[in-house]
Amino acid sequence: MRKTGLLIIIIGFGLIILTVFTIFTSESLAKIGDIQITRNIPYHLNWSPLIGVAIMFIGAIVTIIPSKKS
Repeated sequence: MRKTGLLIIIIGFGLIILTVFTIFTSESLAKIGDIQITRNIPYHLNWSPLIGVAIMFIGAIVTIIPSKKS
């Protein structure tokens, strides 16, 4: 569980640093014979840095709580 908790903490830290993710899609505007005109449209995915803090907190809890070995 310790490795999983550390991985969750690293993901949370990454979410604090990077708060925007941009995806581009292509849209066809015109097609004349073999020539095609396209446009890239950006879509932005934003999140609050507090989400990263919450995920780091969850990772800390997972790291601290001992796992039961049967």
